[in-house]
Amino acid sequence: MDMDSASSVVLQALTQATSQDTAVLKPAEEQLRQWETQPGFYSVLLNIFNNHMLDVNVRWLAVLYFKNGIDRYWRRVAPHALSEEEKTSLRAGLITNFNEPVNQIATQIAVLIAKVARLDCPRQWPELIPILLESVKGQDGLQQHRALLTFYHVTKTLASKRLAQDRRLFQDLASGIYSFACSLWSHHTDCFLQQIYARDEAAALSSLERTLLSLKVLRKLTVHGFQEPQQNMEVMGFLNAVFERLKQFLECCRQVGSDSTCREKLEKTIILYTKVLLDFLEYHPCAFIPLIQRSLEFAVTYVFTPAGEGVTFERFIVQCMNLIKMIVKNDAYKPAKNIDDSKPESLEAHKIKTAFFTHPTLTEIGRRLVSHYFLLTEEELAMWEEDPESFAVEETGGDSWKYSLRPCTEVLFLDIFHNYSQTLTPVLLDMVQNLQGHCIVNIVTNVTLTFFSAVYNAVGLAAYELFDNVDFDQWFKNQLLGELQVSHHRYKLIRRRVIWLIGQWISVKFKSDLRPLLYEVILSLMQDPDLVVRHCETLINALREVCLGFKYNSNSRH
Repeated sequence: MDMDSASSVVLQALTQATSQDTAVLKPAEEQLRQWETQPGFYSVLLNIFNNHMLDVNVRWLAVLYFKNGIDRYWRRVAPHALSEEEKTSLRAGLITNFNEPVNQIATQIAVLIAKVARLDCPRQWPELIPILLESVKGQDGLQQHRALLTFYHVTKTLASKRLAQDRRLFQDLASGIYSFACSLWSHHTDCFLQQIYARDEAAALSSLERTLLSLKVLRKLTVHGFQEPQQNMEVMGFLNAVFERLKQFLECCRQVGSDSTCREKLEKTIILYTKVLLDFLEYHPCAFIPLIQRSLEFAVTYVFTPAGEGVTFERFIVQCMNLIKMIVKNDAYKPAKNIDDSKPESLEAHKIKTAFFTHPTLTEIGRRLVSHYFLLTEEELAMWEEDPESFAVEETGGDSWKYSLRPCTEVLFLDIFHNYSQTLTPVLLDMVQNLQGHCIVNIVTNVTLTFFSAVYNAVGLAAYELFDNVDFDQWFKNQLLGELQVSHHRYKLIRRRVIWLIGQWISVKFKSDLRPLLYEVILSLMQDPDLVVRHCETLINALREVCLGFKYNSNSRH
């Protein structure tokens, strides 16, 4: 493909391919498809999307065709593969400058450079990383940002390779650039903090963007770049610095308020810091042992004490709960049944956890989970009233415990209760005891209603753990049965929760001679249109368990 004559015809075809008129669009797309295998086509595309004077839509389309071509024709064994000469020219052209003015196009260019890097770096493209690092050091703001954006996408792509040889190459890369990446992150972070405290939000936002990108690079290098990261002082130094930076950024949330232009990106950066800790814990549990104490102190302080008031937000709380949960239930931190068979690392981790989770700490966590995080919010009550199906999905759907506050709270409660049941059982029983004998039909506040629901929720979730400690039959006869029979409209929430609670316990501990009574109550509840419409599944599940009980009892008599 002759470059001079080809540029004009390819540009014309790309222009036509952006048309809304299908009569113009379709022939242009067909022509471009035919050119995909022509030598020189991608060199023309490179010249077009690097020409900032051309229409943005045309340049965008040129980038997309180039990116798709990498997937199809860059490998040597691909049909109609690009020649080595053209690939060498394209690689040089891609990193000639980093001055793309349009954010969306800059991101796409960074992604396609990363695609080429996955296939060619470092063997065929050894100059890529040095050029990126040099450009990141530059004084030009736009060039610095675009080079950092590309650096992140390249690092992310190389870190995702899983063959042993590729992992060794990435580890070699990480050891060579880690110091620079740390200093880059530290510099941009300090700049942001200085600017935000000086109330220069425009400059702060620019520095925060660079902080976010450099932190993304460090996350990949830290998690995937070292086989034994605990032996690298810089890695462990960075991870310890994460806690201080998190405190500083959370304090920034308090200062800037919810309406600040920085707020959204500030929260993203805070979440990214927590992802660094969670990823490192997942991939390197033994290397994480020196961080267990500090992680638990940090997470518990912000989630279960007044220190978090006014600075935390839902996604951050979820991440902190996930951090606690992963430490509590991590198999690497549990000694073997025979202590002599335990690894020294497991014993050390177990010792740290035991020292942290004291009786007062566990009591406060248990009480706060139930009395604060289990409470239904006004939004949840409204959702339950208006769209009960969506509310049920929100409560129980898939991996929602990783991302949504309510499921995450319940999973953390179960894990902590399972591991520390001796301490938490009396706490929960005391909360149940305080509810018994209360008549809530005259209560008009949602706060008290939701507290009843929260305690019942906790007892239902911990049914198997509470088997020997709760006389559920007596509780059913003395209180729960009466609550099911109250028809007051304010009891809708309680009736729903009691039915669910019985459904949890009926297969755990429920006398057979009480099942006919429960069967009659459920049948009467099914006469209530509101309850049936909103909680049909809950009622049917409870009814099924009752009927299964009848079946088992009948078989046992025979």
